[in-house]
Amino acid sequence: MFEIFRLHLEKFIQINDEDFDAISAFFKTLTVRKKENLLIEGALCKSHFFVVEGCLRKFFINDKGVEQTTEFAIENWWITDNIAYEHRLATSFYIQAVENSEILILDREDQELLLEKFPKMERYFRFIYQRAYAASQMRIKYLYDLTKEEFYEQLCKSQPEFVQRIPQYLIASFLGFSPEYLSEIRKKSVLKPV
Repeated sequence: MFEIFRLHLEKFIQINDEDFDAISAFFKTLTVRKKENLLIEGALCKSHFFVVEGCLRKFFINDKGVEQTTEFAIENWWITDNIAYEHRLATSFYIQAVENSEILILDREDQELLLEKFPKMERYFRFIYQRAYAASQMRIKYLYDLTKEEFYEQLCKSQPEFVQRIPQYLIASFLGFSPEYLSEIRKKSVLKPV
């Protein structure tokens, strides 16, 4: 499990065997089953999750009782409730396994010690947060700038393997519309002349 994480780290920083072994000691490993929750609304958010294999999602339940997916994490992606994690707060989100998953867990206190002992990890996390922020910016732009059909088409073009892998009702939740509406959009796009 840690070899996959090491390959990911080495895309951003250089690391030797001794340092990697010491860095690995800050992480816990966990196997989660599909639909298992790692975080629930109201709980203190103490952990950051790295997906080694599988898929996680972050969602909240709106005032109508409907789950609204805000984020996914597949292999080599991190996921947490950043505000609650950074400020040691109770979360208003859930984090749940979409598939059986293998994950690494980094607790807040351990992350502080890790960054203190290995300053190069500050660089790594800066890259990770920059990428996450950029993805969030683009999602907001798409929400405001594109029609629902265009938003779905953009997702299909930019992440085709992701769209095929994730259940359609979760894609609909992520895009902000009902599974029935997504089904209509998919039918129209299939019927479009090429």
